[in-house]
Amino acid sequence: MNAHRRRLVALARPVYLSLLSSVAAGIINTVWVSRLGSPAVAAVAVATNTENVLLGVAMVFASGTTVLVAHARGARDPAAARAAVRGGWALCALVTPVVVVGGLLLREPLAHLVLGRHDGPALPLAVAYLAISLPGMAVFFVQQLVDGLLKGAGDTRTPMRLALLANGLILLCDPFLIALHGVPGAAASTVLCRSVALAAGLVALRRNTLLRTAARQPAARSVAATWRTGLPMAADFTVRQGGALVLVAIVARIGVPAVAAYAIACKVMYGATMAFYAVRQAAALHTAHTRGAGTDARRAIARQAVLVSGTVGLVATGLLAAAAPWIMAAFGAGPAVAHEGVLLLRCIGPYLLLMACFIALGGVFEGSGGAPLLLRVTLAGTALQLPLAAALSALGLPGICLALALAMAAQGGTAAALLPREAARRQEETGVCPVRSG
Repeated sequence: MNAHRRRLVALARPVYLSLLSSVAAGIINTVWVSRLGSPAVAAVAVATNTENVLLGVAMVFASGTTVLVAHARGARDPAAARAAVRGGWALCALVTPVVVVGGLLLREPLAHLVLGRHDGPALPLAVAYLAISLPGMAVFFVQQLVDGLLKGAGDTRTPMRLALLANGLILLCDPFLIALHGVPGAAASTVLCRSVALAAGLVALRRNTLLRTAARQPAARSVAATWRTGLPMAADFTVRQGGALVLVAIVARIGVPAVAAYAIACKVMYGATMAFYAVRQAAALHTAHTRGAGTDARRAIARQAVLVSGTVGLVATGLLAAAAPWIMAAFGAGPAVAHEGVLLLRCIGPYLLLMACFIALGGVFEGSGGAPLLLRVTLAGTALQLPLAAALSALGLPGICLALALAMAAQGGTAAALLPREAARRQEETGVCPVRSG
């Protein structure tokens, strides 16, 4: 096996298992809460969507620190590694209180905004959940940073173990705390179990030699470097989340069965898309760790990342097309929803394959300091995707799939064309792959 491919697979496998663990725990959490009725499920959905949005905030310091630590590791520069650690912690300390306090003050308007006219009994439940989960975002944010630090140092296995620990504890604690305290019990269970995993993560962090070495870089400069590096990655995530939300509204024009089918398909595709993002993280880390190896090395990493992710996408495409009727039946879809769902899963293949390649290429951009350029590609792709989807929605879900595929082809083609030029430019600027962004 190619050395780059072997390293990518080794880094991506734990990340993928960590992502799968999180999704599985979230599903089972919803199952337990669903026994309390639909208002309880709606309340938890509000908090889950809020956490997804705030993950984009956490990525500013978590992802930025990951890349900076990985660059330092690749350059064998312990002082730069410690400076990146200081910058990550300082930025986390600045952002977290703002999010927690602001969220607590606005928890009722936030819940009302998400629930809209259908708040009813779900509103007080959502507010009660947020009253616990929002202070718990401090634990979530710090855990994201700890994971990012360890990944940057080349350790993707410990974050996987921490995710398995947290989510395993959630599965054990949920039924007891929900039975005792209802919806707030679900929030308490999540915060408590994440706190246990965080404690274990902090112990692992102290044992990492690279992350304990002394630094001389001023804290303000470290914070600025983390901000510049992490902001484009966080913005890229936020743009994708926003685009996905608008896309749901476009699908809604086709009809309720189409929306239901689209929602089921998205859940099913998580198994593939999380693999793409695992390869992306692996590509970012491996690119950063090989800092100074030159443009040819980055091209080789990009080829192998696309090969690994594309293979997963190809397999997923075949499985979804073949198993589409059974998938819809497993979700209990009625005839109308099942018809739309089977059609969607059999048309989504080209988009899924193109997405696999583009997401993998994105990791090389992030690891080589090209995240701002990648963000511009994502913005342009989203700006193309949404009008195309609106125009082609007249063809039903196949039209939506065509719009997604065309927009993704444009993004992937642009990224592939820009990658060599961007790598050569940064090599020319500093002689090595830089840590700065923007």
